[in-house]
Amino acid sequence: MNDSPGWATPGSSPSDGERPGSDGGAPQSTPPAGGPKWSAEQPPPGQWSSPGSATPEPPRTQPQPQPQPGTGWGQQPGTPYGYPGGPAPWGKPPAAKPGVIPLRPMDLGEILDGAVATMRSHWRSVLPITLVVATVVQLISVVVQKYMLSDLALSSPEDATVDELLNDIGATLSVSVVVQFIQLLGTIVVTAMLTMIFSRAVLGRDSSVSDAWRDARPQLLRLIGVTLLTALGALLLGAVLIAPGLLAENIPLAVLGLFVWLPLIAWLGIKFSLASPALMLEKSTVITAFTRSSKLVKGAWWRIFGITVLTAVITGFVAGVIVFPFQMGGALAFGGGLDGILDGTGATSWGVLITTAIGLIIAQTIVMPMQAGVTVLLYVDQRIRREGLDLELARAAGLDHYGTTGG
Repeated sequence: MNDSPGWATPGSSPSDGERPGSDGGAPQSTPPAGGPKWSAEQPPPGQWSSPGSATPEPPRTQPQPQPQPGTGWGQQPGTPYGYPGGPAPWGKPPAAKPGVIPLRPMDLGEILDGAVATMRSHWRSVLPITLVVATVVQLISVVVQKYMLSDLALSSPEDATVDELLNDIGATLSVSVVVQFIQLLGTIVVTAMLTMIFSRAVLGRDSSVSDAWRDARPQLLRLIGVTLLTALGALLLGAVLIAPGLLAENIPLAVLGLFVWLPLIAWLGIKFSLASPALMLEKSTVITAFTRSSKLVKGAWWRIFGITVLTAVITGFVAGVIVFPFQMGGALAFGGGLDGILDGTGATSWGVLITTAIGLIIAQTIVMPMQAGVTVLLYVDQRIRREGLDLELARAAGLDHYGTTGG
């Protein structure tokens, strides 16, 4: 692994439980050309060998002490797991922590803490990216909503005909689709750049905005492809399951298709949730990123699902608390008060749109780094659990003797 934050995928499918050098061939004693990508021989659990050693250590003549309960991870008493030494809380072994996370499998609290710690310690890089992107996105969204909704003659439900109501719903959905597409493009840019910042923060390295853009730019089009393919797949799946019932005017069939579609979308969404960091950090292709995500999530779907849902609940609550006062204040001050709120006529007021946009800018500036950080750290955590990435990260951070049994 070189000094860049991108971690090349170690072999074709290491997350299947295969280790480099375990195919029966002789272990390589020298790294391949272009810099080391993965250690030639990964240590078995509980027997961490030197990352740079190509031959196993000779057996010790002195008997080793038996593991004691509570040491965790198969760690032997007195054997340094990494830096810093000393007892670790909750029965976990001490581990290197060159950056925002310890280099060992993490629990929920450590993942959330790592995301918040990165926002706090690297705010000079994180906040400008999210603030600029959120501001541009909201400016465009305000203009789109103003001129598209101004042409929409909202009809009161009591006096409107069925055709008028359908036209209002269709126009509102069109505005929503355009605004969501703009938000999607902004999210892609933020995700790409924040992924590079978080990857460096894991190693304890700072990253400027220009560094993040330079590292993320080569993969930006592919990240757009990953995002659009995910959205398109969800829409096509919904059309296949729900459209037949709607076309046949069979409401029970359409509802059944909806109830099949929702859990299927949730399952596929989590299955491919790590595709973005895999794409950015392994410099892979779109298809390879989906494949890598599927392999890393396999066997840990419920855990990743729980962490993802909890993160969405937390960030949604924070965003709601921030946006609601701006939205209500704007509606009361510029949208005709309660009457304008109830009949929807105040929704197109410049004052309402601008005050709501200010609240959204503040909320997205805070929320987007949290969401992106949890996703990146979940990816790192899964690779540590499956592929021993902690050894590679420790070497990249300059901890050359991390994981050795001799100190």
